[in-house]
Amino acid sequence: MAGKNSRVIVRIREMILHGELPPGERVREVELAAKLGVSRTPVREALPILAQEGVLTQLDTRGFVVRAFTAQEIMDAIDVRGALEGLAARMLAEQGPSRRLIHSLHECLRDGDEIFAKGHLALADEARYGDMNKQFHSLIVQGSGSKVVAEALERNGRIPFAAAHAIAFDKIDLPRMYDHLLYSHRQHHAIVQALENGESSRVAALMVEHAHGAKVSINLSRAGLRPAGETAEISALDR
Repeated sequence: MAGKNSRVIVRIREMILHGELPPGERVREVELAAKLGVSRTPVREALPILAQEGVLTQLDTRGFVVRAFTAQEIMDAIDVRGALEGLAARMLAEQGPSRRLIHSLHECLRDGDEIFAKGHLALADEARYGDMNKQFHSLIVQGSGSKVVAEALERNGRIPFAAAHAIAFDKIDLPRMYDHLLYSHRQHHAIVQALENGESSRVAALMVEHAHGAKVSINLSRAGLRPAGETAEISALDR
C-alpha cells in the first residue's frame, strides 16, 4: 500500500471496526468515495484488498458487503498469529538469518524509529506504521522458509483485523496510542536482536507477546466490540 490508496484502506477498515459500515451492508463505491473525499479509483482498488483481509465479502453478482464477525474471533486469530509467527521466528533463529534479511529488518526498524522520533503521532502515521509492520512480519515468515507456516498465516489473516498491518488508531487518545505503539516497536528491536544472537526460544516468546499487543492496538473496547466470550455479531458502536 502506498499514498492515497493506503489511507483509503485504513479509513474503510476503521469505518467497519467502528460500526460506520455495519455488517451486511453493501459497500457502494460512489457513496464511500464521497464520504472519504476521494475519487472512485482508490476505493475500487481498496475493496478487494479488504476482502482478502476478511472484513468484506465479495458477492457473486459483483460488489462487496461488510462481513459480520465477533470480538472473540479477532482475539483468537491474533493468538493464532502469535503462535505461528513465534514458530517462524524460532525456525529462522535456528537456521541463522542471512545478512540481507537482517539488513531489511534494520530498515524496518529505522522506518519505525522515524515515526516515533517526533514524539507524537500524526494521523498519516497509521498507514505508515501498518506498512512497516507488515513488512517486518513478512520478512520473518518468509525468512523461516516454511511454506506450511506461511499458508497457515495467510488463512488466519482472512479473519478481520488479525493481520499484522490491520491497525486502527485510537484517535481519541493519540498520546496513549503513541506509548503503546512505541512499546511494540521496541519489541521489534528486541526481536531483531534475538534473531541476530540465535536466541530461538527468546525470539519465539517475543513474537507471541508482540502479537498479544495487537489486541490493544485495534482498540477493541473503544470500538464497541463485545467482550471475549460473547458470540453476538459486531454491529455499530454502543449508543
